[in-house]
Amino acid sequence: MKPVLGVGLLLACGALGGCVAAVVGGAAAGGYYVGKDDRSADRIAADAAITADVKARLIAEPGIRAFQINVDTYNAVVTLKGDVKTGAQRATAEQLAHKVKGVKSVRNSLAVKS
Repeated sequence: MKPVLGVGLLLACGALGGCVAAVVGGAAAGGYYVGKDDRSADRIAADAAITADVKARLIAEPGIRAFQINVDTYNAVVTLKGDVKTGAQRATAEQLAHKVKGVKSVRNSLAVKS
């Protein structure tokens, strides 16, 4: 099972201003992910930070329904899943993900649904 970043953590992250620390603490809580995942703790933390950055950029982008988009990062590969209203929004979401530091590639599985 891949780790999933909760919306509550993301919102708390923005309010606290210490996003990386909040995400890192949440990602490695109890050693569960470290024990169940083939990635190192550092890689898990880096992937969580990438996910948080991508999600924050989506939230800040006018016209994108960010809470309809799931962002998952595994070994610096970002996967976008969910629904967008237009092909332009799909392309914008992918471009935003590519701009995040540390991202190797983006798998865009967003569906265009009006």
